[in-house]
Amino acid sequence: MKASCAPRKAPPRCSERLASSGHFAGVLLLAPLLVLPASSDACGDPPRFVTMKPKADPASSYSPGFVTVTPQGNTTSGYPPGHRILYECRLGFQPVTPGQVLALVCQENKTWSSLQEGCKRKQCSNLAEPMNGQVIFVNGSMEFGSQAHYVCNQGYYLIGTSISHCDISGDGVDWSDHPPTCEKVLCKPPKEIPNGKYTNSHKDIFEYNEVVTYSCDPSNGPDEYSLIGESRLICVGNDEWSSQPPQCKVVKCEYPAVENGTIVSGHGHKFYYKATVVFKCNEGFNLHGNNIVVCGENSTWEPELPKCIKVSVPPSTHPPIPSTHPPVPSTHPPVPSVSVSTRSTQQPMPSASDSKPTSPTMTPGLTHPGHPSPTDATPPNDAEGLGAGFIVLIVIALLVGIGVLLCLYFFLCRQKKKGKAEGSASYSTYQDKAATPTE
Repeated sequence: MKASCAPRKAPPRCSERLASSGHFAGVLLLAPLLVLPASSDACGDPPRFVTMKPKADPASSYSPGFVTVTPQGNTTSGYPPGHRILYECRLGFQPVTPGQVLALVCQENKTWSSLQEGCKRKQCSNLAEPMNGQVIFVNGSMEFGSQAHYVCNQGYYLIGTSISHCDISGDGVDWSDHPPTCEKVLCKPPKEIPNGKYTNSHKDIFEYNEVVTYSCDPSNGPDEYSLIGESRLICVGNDEWSSQPPQCKVVKCEYPAVENGTIVSGHGHKFYYKATVVFKCNEGFNLHGNNIVVCGENSTWEPELPKCIKVSVPPSTHPPIPSTHPPVPSTHPPVPSVSVSTRSTQQPMPSASDSKPTSPTMTPGLTHPGHPSPTDATPPNDAEGLGAGFIVLIVIALLVGIGVLLCLYFFLCRQKKKGKAEGSASYSTYQDKAATPTE
């Protein structure tokens, strides 16, 4: 067994171990002081303004988020009490009060002093209205950020930019574009068309709102030319007409024949462009489609020709209604006559023995209880004849009754006159007898 000759290290002393552990504890105690900012010893970030910004201050060592260590070993961030920040106007703005100092101060209570917006918008120079036009300010002012719209008068068109902005120009503000101009609206001659012409075709330039009128030439064939489109064109813009030129061509529609129908209006032998025809159907037919058609530019009727369809009558499910017309002379046996006495004022009723049915089936309305009659659905013609006969008898009876009343009236009148005559004769005889003794 061999013994090792390597020297053995002595264990560390107790004092060295305590020194190293004390160093480590000191570092741990100082670490939070290096990390935590002393916010209670300084002002925070200054407020932001719309019209102002802080001036650049290179001599100052303090800025937001900057951390320093004091000689005493303390750390600070932000702005210490008494620190002042100067402000200036942003581009496009100017001081409300010239010469005013715009500044913020960090106070002892670690808050910033109060400061209001101290700048206002700059104004652009006034814009002159263009000749034959005008300028309109959108927000009613010429301040920084405003817009100016240019508009030309009627009959003129604009050359250039129609909208200009009041924008930053160097240290000041100015309009973004040069003012436009307004030129007079002129039109070149419209296009020529085959088989037609337009008025004032000798002119090279047409002014605003000037009108030309197209017309078709006479046709060399059997049918005339029709003008398709707008006949009047107007100069409405710079080299711009109100519509495309028309056409001159033959438009002829075929004769509008409708089966079982007739033409109400629009009769003719030839039907050219825009010819209008009105239809109606014959009796017993219904019209399907439009009753008015027009000859279109493609030589076809617009809309298409209608049709007359025969009316179909469905079979009736109701029984026939008795006729109310005067009775037709019947071929059946005559109704038994009834004698009427001129001395009586009452109409005698016909006796049951005067008319006896030859057969039980011929009696109208004769039915047995509980058994339907075969004549209930459609009454026979005999019933109608008998009903008409009774009506005639009633009329005759009324006439006879009136005659009897008249005769009775005249008879009474005669009797009354006769009684008066006899009374007067008796009175005269009495007077004669009374006068005889006195003589």
